[in-house]
Amino acid sequence: MSVSLPDGIDTFLEQAGWNGCAIEPLAGDASFRRYFRIRRGESCAMLMDAPPPNENPEPFLRAAKWLDANGMRAPRILAEDAPRGLVLLEDFGLDRMRDYLDDSPADEREVYRTAVEVLVDLHRLPPGPFAEYSMTEYLREVQLLTDWYCPAQNLRVDGPGYVAAWDEVLKPLLPRQCPGVTVLRDYHAENIMLLGKLDQQGLLDFQDALIGHRAYDLVSLLQDARRDVSPELEAEMFDHYLQKSGEPAEDFFADYARLGAQRNAKIVGIFVRLWKRDGKPRYLDMIPRVWALMERDLRHPALAPVAAWFDANIPAELRQAGGGSYAL
Repeated sequence: MSVSLPDGIDTFLEQAGWNGCAIEPLAGDASFRRYFRIRRGESCAMLMDAPPPNENPEPFLRAAKWLDANGMRAPRILAEDAPRGLVLLEDFGLDRMRDYLDDSPADEREVYRTAVEVLVDLHRLPPGPFAEYSMTEYLREVQLLTDWYCPAQNLRVDGPGYVAAWDEVLKPLLPRQCPGVTVLRDYHAENIMLLGKLDQQGLLDFQDALIGHRAYDLVSLLQDARRDVSPELEAEMFDHYLQKSGEPAEDFFADYARLGAQRNAKIVGIFVRLWKRDGKPRYLDMIPRVWALMERDLRHPALAPVAAWFDANIPAELRQAGGGSYAL
């Protein structure tokens, strides 16, 4: 099947000095963005097609330039035409962390230790030029579960009680994210590239960066919706972060559980939305893993109000089945 190329691509590549190159479409992600690998002789680059009005490359460009200027390994910007949604990027190659570990599981511990240390380096920087991860945003995100998952399961739930429970649970962590750190918000094994050596890793998919809590990206990495991380490895890497960062353990584990449950509730809603709204049912297969992670988080005493809401509103048989089945 032929793939349509972005409008204006020939002029863009010619102005960037990449005319006459081969263009190879790559698999898409959960957004409206598309990616192409650009080849000319031995040289390669990545083309991001993020066309308005569904996409806007400006947040990606701002975050990439800030990360690069501060010594973090984001892909360098080679050329840009933001109004058309075209960005030419450094090519990080083929070794995604997730794919590499599928083939080389013996290296899992070393690769995760490096990924944790990248977060420690990021958290030592002053916060970037991003908005605050506010309570409004936290609550908007958790409501993706009641907006999309619950209707898909024909569940009538207590929406106001859900929001009130989350507000009670999340409020204690807000003072501990001030001053905050740059939160990439999607830091996991499919968005980390291995750059030739296990201790050299590149960052992807950071356009939604905010200023928030130190535990958020750690839980994104260790409670991965797309890859199983054993509880033993999660605990070891959690401790590694504390050791390397000097973060006091008091309150941090409770906040990690709070943000784990918040993020996992959001992801369940997003994955159902990707099926219902965007016609991408493959994400439904990941929901049992996410639901199991959320159940673990809900067992922490800090999550008691939210756990009580789930007990009262989501039937046990759905939760035990990893979120239930989804009939098309």
